[in-house]
Amino acid sequence: MPSHSGIMTVIERAARKAAPRLRRDFNEVQQLQVSRKGPADFVSQADQRAEQTLYEELVHARPDWGFLMEERGEILGDPNKPRFIVDPLDGTSNFLHGIPHFCISIAVEEPMPNGKREITTALVYQPLTDESFWAEKGRGAWLTDQRLRVSSRRDLSESLIATGIPFLGHGDFAQWSRIFGAVAPEVAGIRRLGAAALDLAWLAAGRFDGFWESDLKPWDVAAGMLLVKEAGGFVTDFRGGDRAIERNEFLAANDALHSRLHKLVAGALR
Repeated sequence: MPSHSGIMTVIERAARKAAPRLRRDFNEVQQLQVSRKGPADFVSQADQRAEQTLYEELVHARPDWGFLMEERGEILGDPNKPRFIVDPLDGTSNFLHGIPHFCISIAVEEPMPNGKREITTALVYQPLTDESFWAEKGRGAWLTDQRLRVSSRRDLSESLIATGIPFLGHGDFAQWSRIFGAVAPEVAGIRRLGAAALDLAWLAAGRFDGFWESDLKPWDVAAGMLLVKEAGGFVTDFRGGDRAIERNEFLAANDALHSRLHKLVAGALR
């Protein structure tokens, strides 16, 4: 079994501490008090309790690090130290409707000598299945102790592609429709499961062959992007460039499929 670094051990311990309460809340989802925080964007007590647990565990282990969290926003730390990027419950709408497809996502973003920041550690943890997808820069991507590799499929006609569909108040439906119209006729199927972090983790594990989505937040994709890259895949913007976060466009697949998907997506956006 591959050994964890010290920070990976901290992250996984935090996720596993938050998970039991999420499982209990999921089993009592009808009793949760739910408040609205925007159009079709819900926050529940489950989100808040999970994030509080994660914050307490992580800040105890690294008190001088900063945070970027879905509910609390940015918490500044020492600018010369890394920061945690945390989504305590990716797939909130699934959770609140009793659909067992959601996860905890945690990434570490470190300052680099060139002044940029880079994701170096990632965990996507599914509390219901006890699946721990993790990666560290240069050490590969793993599902517990099993090495992950992206799909080896080379033909779009055999490929299963994941996406997120724009919904009330979120995303550009006209753009998504153009991309869907270009991609769907060429592939074996398209899936929308409602948790981008898990979509990317599943792509790293070879369950999906490709992925595209826009209008995502950093905590939705930070951990998943590293998982895909460390599993041998590529993550770019829709034009094939390295500005996915800046453009808020995410296109991911293995080398052969990424090239083909990129051409379809770029053609649809002309």
